Amino acid sequence: MAHLEAVCTGRIRPTEHGALKRTAIDKRPVAGRVQVQLLGLAGDEIADLKHHGGADQAVYAFAREDYAFWETELGRPLAAGCFGENLTTVGADLQNARIGERWRVGETLLEVSGVRIPCAVFAGFVDEPHWVRRFTENGVPGAYFRVIEPGTVAAGDAIEVISVPDHDLTVELAFRAGTTEPELLPLLATEPRLSYRLRARADRYLARLS
Repeated sequence: MAHLEAVCTGRIRPTEHGALKRTAIDKRPVAGRVQVQLLGLAGDEIADLKHHGGADQAVYAFAREDYAFWETELGRPLAAGCFGENLTTVGADLQNARIGERWRVGETLLEVSGVRIPCAVFAGFVDEPHWVRRFTENGVPGAYFRVIEPGTVAAGDAIEVISVPDHDLTVELAFRAGTTEPELLPLLATEPRLSYRLRARADRYLARLS
């Protein structure tokens, strides 16, 4: 059964990377049940509010199965939370989840809203050569969720897909549209549950075409 391996939060810390020189990407697993509200997890801080956080990016999930690829690629173990995710999943199909898909996770109801676009802070934190390019080329970004019903989550909680939209706008497609294949952005513009940051990219692309 699909479930949570870990629930992770982080505090703002100084960093040498990025314009702000501070980040909360360093997420660590926490024990017990954690409250999830409309803007994210209790105890989880956000340094760069321009590019992260908000209702459309309240919760970020990454799959243990996708960590397995990077552990082989990088030659080292990767602990839950080390890609900056709040929820480390096991057995859940994040890559093929559709924008607007709803998941019951613990006491919460979450809705897939977008994807993580890699940045300089992420690259600096992982500390691997050409990280943004490598992560992008791998094409497996994890997923952002908005919170439909607040509640608590904990490691071991089951993940259940509650509803799936009748379209093919997956996390995988959304990531390609937001990175290497912007010509796909008009497809995303038709989906009202898309995160506002991806929607802004789509709107800018369509404006250039008009």
